[in-house]
Amino acid sequence: MTGPIRIGDEWYVTVAAARADNNPYVLKSDDSFALFDRVGDIRAWGEGEQGLYHRDTRYLSRMELLVDGLRPMFLGATVKERNNLLIVEAMNPDLLADGALRVPKGEIHLFRAKLLWDDACWEHLRLTHHGLEAVDLELTLQFDADFRDLFEVRGTARAQRGTAHPPRRQGDTLEFAYDGLDGLRRTSRVTLQPSPDTWGEREVRYRLHLTPGAELHLYCTVACDVGETPRTRAPGYDAAFRANAQAREHQARGAGRIRSSNPLVERWLERSVADVAMLTTELPTGPYPYAGVPWYSTTFGRDGLITARELLWLDPALARGVLECLAASQATAVDDERDAEPGKILHEARQCEMARTREVPFERYYGTIDATPLFVALAGAYWRRTADLAFVRRLWPHVLAALQWIDRWGDRDGDGFVEYARRSSRGLAQQGWKDSHDSVFHADGRLAEAPIALCEVQAYVYEAKRYGAELAAALGESTLAQQLEDQAATLRRAFHARFWCEELGLYAIALDGDKAPCRVATSNAGHTMWTGIAAPEHAARMAQRFGEPDFWTGWGIRTVAAGQARYNPMSYHNGSIWPHDNALVAMGLARYGHTDAATRVMDGLFEATLHFAQHRMPELFCGFHRRDGEGPTLYPVACAPQAWSAAAVFGMLQANLGLEIDAPAGVLSLRSPRLPSFIDWLALHDLRVGEASVDLLLRRYDRDVGVQITRKDGPLEVRVAV
Repeated sequence: MTGPIRIGDEWYVTVAAARADNNPYVLKSDDSFALFDRVGDIRAWGEGEQGLYHRDTRYLSRMELLVDGLRPMFLGATVKERNNLLIVEAMNPDLLADGALRVPKGEIHLFRAKLLWDDACWEHLRLTHHGLEAVDLELTLQFDADFRDLFEVRGTARAQRGTAHPPRRQGDTLEFAYDGLDGLRRTSRVTLQPSPDTWGEREVRYRLHLTPGAELHLYCTVACDVGETPRTRAPGYDAAFRANAQAREHQARGAGRIRSSNPLVERWLERSVADVAMLTTELPTGPYPYAGVPWYSTTFGRDGLITARELLWLDPALARGVLECLAASQATAVDDERDAEPGKILHEARQCEMARTREVPFERYYGTIDATPLFVALAGAYWRRTADLAFVRRLWPHVLAALQWIDRWGDRDGDGFVEYARRSSRGLAQQGWKDSHDSVFHADGRLAEAPIALCEVQAYVYEAKRYGAELAAALGESTLAQQLEDQAATLRRAFHARFWCEELGLYAIALDGDKAPCRVATSNAGHTMWTGIAAPEHAARMAQRFGEPDFWTGWGIRTVAAGQARYNPMSYHNGSIWPHDNALVAMGLARYGHTDAATRVMDGLFEATLHFAQHRMPELFCGFHRRDGEGPTLYPVACAPQAWSAAAVFGMLQANLGLEIDAPAGVLSLRSPRLPSFIDWLALHDLRVGEASVDLLLRRYDRDVGVQITRKDGPLEVRVAV
């Protein structure tokens, strides 16, 4: 399990047991998610995180199925391709009576199908008798609901809790209720059809008589309600299943599709599409990819923005939803406890009891230094991808507010660099994407003192200024456009002068509060190529550095190079491998023409996926060097799925293909396209640009890639540069 403790003024996540030990099966729908063990149960053992959660509160902490008091024997389990259904198959163990064998193992087949929909978990349980004689069985279902806040599950101690009411039966429903300290009643309603023979306080029992060949169907729905009145839901499992499937199909419409010659690549792509779809929640402002399950199943500004950028070329609708949400939640006033200032973009939002009572500071928290420039950059990238001027015009006041935040609040000392220093008494001390307490340090291992100017943040600001200029020009504000271009050029010159470290062959990770560079070899420097702030000669040097053994593991690029102070391949940020980080570096390498180096990154991560359960790319994994005959080493509490890790493959494909879309000009271009050695051909279907759409087929040859337009509808020019 994990749990935040305090180290000085920092939130830190302790680990007492690895999630990899039980490898739970994950389902998510909108604001609900669930973690099940391999037989589909939620087991109330130890301090594990299994459960059914809604809005960061655990509504079901136990759900165990027993046959004559024994757990079924596991046969197999899978989460279906669209991530909307968990299928579990099991059988009865040997059942004894007075020491004699009454029912041999394997005569009763148990089939469980679970899905989440409409703030409820729906289960269909089917029992089939394959024996030759009739049998009598007792089937028991045990339930409990602890209504623990997610931060409690992670280990945060609470001085007091709300009131948990004794379970009560209401017809065919068993109700668990909790009145929180935030004034909300939360209720779990367990409805069973047909009605059990025996009802207990926390369990129900069925007495079953099964003749040979008999098949019996049971249904269990666990509804998560907030407030006194239960919501109206689908009439049963079948209706919920149909509605869930239709929603998944609707979600996929309008996005491009990819096929590959390699079935294993297709499985990676299909899993990634399904993971992003599962994590995406339909908010009032549109679709938003929640960051990851279990710990980050909510809106995170940075994660949503980067996920949307990785997928932008394939599905711009997600970027629009992210921009809408973050514009609606943009800070409008100074609030030190939230680390908020006017124009700043959200870091994290939570709806749980501890956030609502301010026991944790994350109800609406703005302690991120990079989300604001990333917001402006996504707005500009979205414009270039879609030419949607009406939307850009509506978003423009928020873009202006974000640009003003960069200049006024982001650069507080006026030195031209954007830096952070926490104001909140309980917020995050490190406010870049590497937000561990020990992630920014000097070559001798000393932690950097705030205010801290991260190298990748300056790169994001540079891109924000350039995209801001493009948006201003599109809206007819030529004077502002020129001002922003001039500011970007000034920042680029100053950045090269202050951050480049010739002895490292990289940009320093940061400048500390004394403006001294932190001369540490980190992957952060690679993001400078992604945004274009890096000098070409520096990019060439970095392309070489990231391929050297201290960075390159064979699976991917480490966050911190081996041999650096604080390097640890098992750390969260100081030597591990993050797929989204690798994807951004690969996109940057390709931008500067180092496509072979970008292809190597995709090659390593593809090989890693072959060892991950369900081909699912986790949040991160350990940075040990690749060894023959062994797979990558898992990080014990990594989220899986994680949105920006799932989307990483699409960013890497774009990098390999050199694919760029200029919708205002009606041009799709591929610059020096490459395919990895494990892909012979790649087909892109229904790639939409404005009113046009196109299908492309790319084939790999010895020295280049051939591009064939197999279908084109509407006005679109396709350019290929070798």
